[in-house]
Amino acid sequence: MKGKLIIFSAPSGAGKTTIVKYLLSKNYNLEFSISATSRQPRVNETDGKDYYFIPLNDFKRKIENEEFLEWEEVYPDKFYGTLKSEVERIRNKGKNVVFDVDVVGGCNIKEYYGDDALSIFIQPPSVETLEKRLKARSTDNNEVIKTRVEKAKYELTFAPRFDKIIVNDKLEDAFAEAEKTLEEFLKK
Repeated sequence: MKGKLIIFSAPSGAGKTTIVKYLLSKNYNLEFSISATSRQPRVNETDGKDYYFIPLNDFKRKIENEEFLEWEEVYPDKFYGTLKSEVERIRNKGKNVVFDVDVVGGCNIKEYYGDDALSIFIQPPSVETLEKRLKARSTDNNEVIKTRVEKAKYELTFAPRFDKIIVNDKLEDAFAEAEKTLEEFLKK
């Protein structure tokens, strides 16, 4: 039997990656769908583990060849996408695929797979809290943070299109709500 799909989307800094990593440590037969990107790896990132880092021209060629389930140019010349081959590789093993994707990608995957997919939007308690979290990461300069905050305001408008919205105010509560939501979906 093919695995199901669990999609996590959120503005940058809302906590989706932390929640996904937590769920992956539990016994839900999950495997992470590694996204592809045309951006350069950050210091702590590994190709094939955090992302598939694909040079810009190769990424564009894969778009032309329709090798992506979904893709988006999130920032100028910074593409992100989900390779169809990655999703099917995991599903064919009978594992449930978990995604950590931007909001447009999350909506596109949900639309493509319908009831086989659960889409969850991780929402920060406020834009101000989100900005503080991004600054606390110390991975981006102030200009990048400003851009991410502006993008987050737009991304928050997508929340109603998701099956479930989890407000990540207190991380332990968000973990518990994510587990409960996942367990209900996997029982179907």
